[in-house]
Amino acid sequence: MQAAIEEAYKGQFEGGIPIGSVLVRKNSILGRGRNRRVQEGNPIIHAEIDCLRNAGRIGTYRDTVLYSTLMPCYLCAGAAVQFRIDKVVVGESRNFSGARAFMEEHGIEVIDLDLSECFVMMQEFIAQNPQLWNEDIGEI
Repeated sequence: MQAAIEEAYKGQFEGGIPIGSVLVRKNSILGRGRNRRVQEGNPIIHAEIDCLRNAGRIGTYRDTVLYSTLMPCYLCAGAAVQFRIDKVVVGESRNFSGARAFMEEHGIEVIDLDLSECFVMMQEFIAQNPQLWNEDIGEI
């Protein structure tokens, strides 16, 4: 999770939304990413999508764990379901409840660590950038 948090801080430093993600198999990071919607002007480059894109073609995604600092939205949850990722571990879901039930209904184990560092990072970002946040989650 620490690597995902580092990605979130990188994204925030770049002027983006502070959400980070890493894909892991057997304690080895296969890919890492961050929400780059703002930086690249692309509405679908959420952290998990960037992470999967950076992991590249790895064959099967079975036996992988996707870490994300925030509960994935339906776009990112759909990618996890599509590629049959076994487990998703999130930093927090209080700021955004996301698509937990959807992932669980499709056989993904979801673990919410409820980390204060992830919660505070998003809480402060949302308070300072409500318009950008609402754009990111499709509430505009």
